[in-house]
Amino acid sequence: MSDVDEDTVMSEVDVEEDGVEELEKVGNLTRKTIGEGLSLMCRTANGLGHAFVKLDLKDKRLNDIAAISSYVHVRFLDLSSNHLTVLTPLASLMDLLWLKVDNNAVACLEGNPFIQLKYLQWLSVAANQLTDLSGLVGPALETLNLTGNAIKTVKSLQMGCFGNLVTLELRGNLLETTDGINLPNLQRLYLAQNAIKRLEGLEKLEHLTTLHLRDNQLESLDGLSPNMKCLQYLNVRGNAISDKNTLHCLRLVSKTLRTLVLSENPLGETTDYRTSVLILVPQLEKIDKEPVSPEERIEAQDRIKELEEEEIAEP
Repeated sequence: MSDVDEDTVMSEVDVEEDGVEELEKVGNLTRKTIGEGLSLMCRTANGLGHAFVKLDLKDKRLNDIAAISSYVHVRFLDLSSNHLTVLTPLASLMDLLWLKVDNNAVACLEGNPFIQLKYLQWLSVAANQLTDLSGLVGPALETLNLTGNAIKTVKSLQMGCFGNLVTLELRGNLLETTDGINLPNLQRLYLAQNAIKRLEGLEKLEHLTTLHLRDNQLESLDGLSPNMKCLQYLNVRGNAISDKNTLHCLRLVSKTLRTLVLSENPLGETTDYRTSVLILVPQLEKIDKEPVSPEERIEAQDRIKELEEEEIAEP
């Protein structure tokens, strides 16, 4: 077997050979701490040696990770629950596939720390202090979690920088609109617990299957688009939808929609809103996570026939 790379576990003997016993300082990342967190030995990308590729540094009270920059073979890295504000040392970890930096104090992505990480597929920066997405790129990203920040706009989420993104989580931010998400390959979009008043730009999301908008401030569903040819699940629970007429936009996605969650809207207080929904979207299988019953489906079909006959009878 080839020699193990530098970024392998350091033993106590290694430390003593350096002539100094390396002590961990609160806030500073040391080689000893890194050594204790390394696991999963694999062949290096160049095939010339072996190295540990998984590094767990969660909850280490770190505010400086400069020492990590030489561990270039790490592919899976957990830095969650520390005190980090700067992520620039990550720029040299070009083999990263999976990165979690939840529960830190990152307010901006200065230095574009991810720009060289061309293999990064999964990234979570939840529960930080981001206000925008400047400096964030991810050409190979498939999953991006930005839950629990203070993001107000997402105009930098463009196809050129995130062409492979399939799942995007933006729950618990400060968004007022869905505008700016130009990601035709996106399949799952989670926007619960924002302040969204307007559905805009959704016509660009041609492959979206799941749209989660619970606990926002929507009064209507204006903005749904016939270009959303794959939408199967729509959750608008806990909004301000009160008028049945605002549901007519559901016709635009009626061919594919299978589950609709409308509970905790003022409209849900009416006794026949399930029937009203089924008239517009006969293919629905669940409303408010309750299966559509055969009796409800028959009632909706009868009502559709009545409406058609009324239209024919009109002069």
